[in-house]
Amino acid sequence: MIVVTGATGNVGRALVDRLVAAGRPVRALTRDPRRAGLPAEAEVVRFRQDDPAVLFTGATRLFLYAQAAGERPGELLRAAREAGVRHVVLLSSAIIAEGADETHPIHVMHATVEKAVRDSGLEWTFLRPGGFATNALQWAPQIRAGDTVRGVFAGARSAPIHEDDMAAVAEGALTDPGHAGAVHRLTGPQATTNAEQVAAIGRALGRELTFEEVPPEEAGPDLFPHVPPGMLESLLRTFRAAVGATPEINDTVEKITGAPARTFAHWAEDHRTDFQPSSAP
Repeated sequence: MIVVTGATGNVGRALVDRLVAAGRPVRALTRDPRRAGLPAEAEVVRFRQDDPAVLFTGATRLFLYAQAAGERPGELLRAAREAGVRHVVLLSSAIIAEGADETHPIHVMHATVEKAVRDSGLEWTFLRPGGFATNALQWAPQIRAGDTVRGVFAGARSAPIHEDDMAAVAEGALTDPGHAGAVHRLTGPQATTNAEQVAAIGRALGRELTFEEVPPEEAGPDLFPHVPPGMLESLLRTFRAAVGATPEINDTVEKITGAPARTFAHWAEDHRTDFQPSSAP
């Protein structure tokens, strides 16, 4: 049995779909099983850390989303180990790197969970992806409403990775031998700017979209509604540093899965309906 935390998130849902398709027994953890919309073949369980026996009994492997570890990741991991889990695959972040700003809130969160995993007594594999292609969904409300996207740092460059490519690597780490103790850094195959991403979404929709750059000092909750206020300043510093930069690009996805990582244009085609008005066919 493989336990998947964050099962209704972008990566977790893709991983559950993959494991079910492969005939693997999977327990999908979610805050609201009734609204999860996960495959019927998956065992969908409410994620309650105060009842670890329900979460981990009968399981041997765990896919852990860093945010799901909570404020006391060591306790969750101890419960998993005591229930019989032997290997944990952690979805961490590429922000964990030599020379990184260790005070950055995203670094602090992922480094804390990585340490807890290392100290847990479990076999482990760390996945450290860079920018998620799904971050572009933040522009969906604007694109549904019109042809102009307001955002910060049009020239910020990244190599965004498709969520299903991350799920494919996670599937390999969970089911194939040889990944214990490995740290896999994951990227998409190409560098692209924010403005280029918006243009790619427009091509997928058959529309011409324009990126209108907003000064960072004017960025607020309207542009970043899901970012905690205390984290926004750190994120803006990260975005500013990416302007004109050369992002890390590697072929880890292909080495592990046998298929090259998908481009952002491919992702945009896959998510075309997410950017269409609800009344669109």
